[in-house]
Amino acid sequence: MKIPTIASAITSAIALSLLTFSSTPAQARTFSTSCVTPQTVNGNTITFTPALTRARNLARQAAEKVNGGLSQYRAAASMYGPSFEAPCVDSGNSWIFTFTGSQPGSTIPSVESIVTVAKDGSKVTVDYNGSIRS
Repeated sequence: MKIPTIASAITSAIALSLLTFSSTPAQARTFSTSCVTPQTVNGNTITFTPALTRARNLARQAAEKVNGGLSQYRAAASMYGPSFEAPCVDSGNSWIFTFTGSQPGSTIPSVESIVTVAKDGSKVTVDYNGSIRS
């Protein structure tokens, strides 16, 4: 009975791993950040991408800033969770977020914010920030 040497064991392990990885199709091993999933939210079809998550964060941060910072204001939970839960409308070159907020610890919203964010993140505009409207 022949005892395998360390070199032959290593060579066998490398060959086995190469066969395992090369048998997997290239598509299964690639990751694309440009994958999009259209969703319908409140009758609006929105394409969710990493850019939408970034835009949601920019909109929330803009509202936090104009309302005195995190010590004075917290946006609605929908602005912290998954981007598909964010209240937004796709307006072509930008997303428009309409959401409420309140003082930290309060469960009663007291401020409504409407923030437009360019899809490339280059421009953030607070369109409205004030009393909650109907």
